[in-house]
Amino acid sequence: MAKLYFNYSTMNAGKSAILLQADHNYRERGMRTLLLTAELDDRAGEGVIASRIGIQAPASRYDTQEDLYDRVAACLKEGPLACVLIDEAQFLQPEQVWQLARVADELSVPVMAYGLRVDFQGQPFPGSAALLAIADSLREIRTICHCGSKATMVIRKDQSGRVVTDGAQVQIGGDETYVSLCRIHWREAFHGPPT
Repeated sequence: MAKLYFNYSTMNAGKSAILLQADHNYRERGMRTLLLTAELDDRAGEGVIASRIGIQAPASRYDTQEDLYDRVAACLKEGPLACVLIDEAQFLQPEQVWQLARVADELSVPVMAYGLRVDFQGQPFPGSAALLAIADSLREIRTICHCGSKATMVIRKDQSGRVVTDGAQVQIGGDETYVSLCRIHWREAFHGPPT
């Protein structure tokens, strides 16, 4: 039975690199995949999944209104599909996560989603919350805080280097403005040192 996987972490943990490696493994064995990325993420160009380590691949873009079950069903009419790989899965809408669950359940195509768990304010993204709730398999991709502990949170800094505590949940680009931290150092950065 195919499954819905959610591979999550904080910023700069290598999610896109792992996705691209999985895609390469399928394609190397002659298997066809469908790579999807959020329409609003154009940091590497429109329809490109890229990693900070310099690897990239073309991808189809989806918008938040699109029925992803229908997209995959249409793709299957062109031939077998070994896997659907989704980058920036935090931007999925909850109903799209359910559509992807149907892809696994009804179309028997595995779906591997890669994304952030929480935003810079420590709040889950709607797509991530839905994936955490219904995915068959949850896999944490680990990265580390400057103290050496596991980083689970991220802060956003403004141009002067100050920690941003409010504002829009999504800021495309600006990877250099994000810093991955453990929960203790995130609390200190976001709320100040304990009193």
